[in-house]
Amino acid sequence: MTTPPFDPVSERDIEIVSAQLGRPARGVVGIAARCVCGAPTVVATAPRLPQGTPFPTLYYLSHPAATAAMSRLEASGVMAEFTQLLDDDEDVRAAYDVAHHAYLADRDRIDHVEEIVGFSAGGMPTRVKCLHALAAHSLAAGPGVNPIGDLALARADWSPDACECADYLVR
Repeated sequence: MTTPPFDPVSERDIEIVSAQLGRPARGVVGIAARCVCGAPTVVATAPRLPQGTPFPTLYYLSHPAATAAMSRLEASGVMAEFTQLLDDDEDVRAAYDVAHHAYLADRDRIDHVEEIVGFSAGGMPTRVKCLHALAAHSLAAGPGVNPIGDLALARADWSPDACECADYLVR
């Protein structure tokens, strides 16, 4: 199978991601988005982890400042607002469904794992469950692909255009 166009992952990337996560990185098949300084922000993770566990979250937000920003948004109750937007806005709902199918197609290009067929991430295609996953998808795929991920990034008190890597990145 062909894979989506991720940056290849280096040993240094794995070191940085492990430091970002505070644990060893698992199943990383590429870097789907980077900070302006070049550090990983979103990793692409294999749909089946090395020990055999199915893993539906292809795009995994690893950057600590981005992760914290999404956690703050979730704590503010914005997920209920975004879920209501899906209920109320047919265009957003349709775009979110397209994002769900794009996510599945990206993951299937890496590997087809029967146990997770039809499951993407973040609550797609019908609800908003995890802004971390949705923002990661937006960062990896680019603006205009995942409307809820785009909204989360627009509301966040973090920007992919400003480096906040000093705490864990030894240059």
